Amino acid sequence: MQEIMQFVSAHPILSVAWIVLFVAVLVTTFKSRFSKVKEITRGEATLLINKEDAVVVDTRTREDFRKGHLANSLNLTPSDLKNGSFGELDKHKTQPIIVVCANGMSSRESGEHLVKAGFERVYTLKDGIAGWSGENLPLARGK
Repeated sequence: MQEIMQFVSAHPILSVAWIVLFVAVLVTTFKSRFSKVKEITRGEATLLINKEDAVVVDTRTREDFRKGHLANSLNLTPSDLKNGSFGELDKHKTQPIIVVCANGMSSRESGEHLVKAGFERVYTLKDGIAGWSGENLPLARGK
């Protein structure tokens, strides 16, 4: 214990940084554990798309979307979802919705907006488009 106190007194900035990082990890873990938006794997996403007619919402920029996206996905930005501008997605409230971003880091927040808007089954794709294309799964181009 005395070594810890010596370290803290010798390196206060580093100690504070470690505490902040620890708290951030706890908060993120707590949020994801109790969120209504669940993260799914590529295999689970494929099953939802093929068996339950899941709708894929790609939250990347229009330019990135055109370079490659999951077939039949809708391109809605995070600001569209935050503002409640769902477009044709509005008629799919009871179907599974899979929110996709570039690498799986920002799609949860967009998914939370959908849950608040009354969408019943919202998921995020683990590792996003990067993980999808990393496994050589098909991407549509254009649109």
